[in-house]
Amino acid sequence: MIPITFSPDVETARASGTPIVALESTIITHGMPWPRNVETARRVEAEVRANGATPATIAVLAGRLHVGLSEDELESLGQARDVAKLSRADFAACLARGGNGATTVAATMIAARLAGVEVFATGGIGGVHRGAETSFDISADLHELAQTPVTVVAAGAKAILDLPKTLEVLETLGVPVIALGQDELPAFWSRSSGLKAPLRMDDPAQIAAAHRMRASMGLPGGQLVTNPIPAADEIASDVLAPSIRQALREAEERGIAAKAVTPFLLQRIFELTEGRSLEANIALVLNNARLAARIAVELGRMPA
Repeated sequence: MIPITFSPDVETARASGTPIVALESTIITHGMPWPRNVETARRVEAEVRANGATPATIAVLAGRLHVGLSEDELESLGQARDVAKLSRADFAACLARGGNGATTVAATMIAARLAGVEVFATGGIGGVHRGAETSFDISADLHELAQTPVTVVAAGAKAILDLPKTLEVLETLGVPVIALGQDELPAFWSRSSGLKAPLRMDDPAQIAAAHRMRASMGLPGGQLVTNPIPAADEIASDVLAPSIRQALREAEERGIAAKAVTPFLLQRIFELTEGRSLEANIALVLNNARLAARIAVELGRMPA
């Protein structure tokens, strides 16, 4: 039996058929400093509500899967230390051992499926790390997208990754990669990656219809919707490139690897850009929450 707790808001939404949008919790525990992490999480939840859906921030607390967090739980999580960063490999173990954990993209997708939630908003997905041809460092997010039927809204893969290889793996795994409103894939902090998007869709209804069609065809896996950061908030890729190169070099020199890589790189880029990367990160997460809510609303209008 899976130990799962729904917040009162999520329980009400499930009973009434109100659209729900899943939200991850590693952005709170590993992605931003306190108190900006909690402030941002509340703003993201507010954006989901403002666009017609109920937010469900997901985390593991004392061995229970929580789908939706109270104000107190959100505040506590935002200040907690030594919270496990959960993916597919260690999610069940954390529940079984009564631990605390924040969910990555992969773990949030699993939790959303268990809760019957079809749409998930995040910042950026994980992918193929630079140098993966020797390190084999590839995020579990990619394989999760290939097998778990959740539509994930992100601003692309994180720009610290090897974006061409990430796209190639997604194509090999048969994951639909959709760019909203443009022909080029966005690159997290930047609207442009230099890579052509395999698919383009221009409104939430098209994305929702594709989600339903995949289910009707019995195709496994979800969809990745890449939503460009608003133009006013982006940091151009050529401006970011030197900071990314320096952060990657420092990570290699310090021997930082595995799950510690992404938090280290994001922190160093924050420092090297004098905080601009964090402001852009917040803007893109809010933008993704708006789109995810609109997709969830459209799905609610369609037969399951």
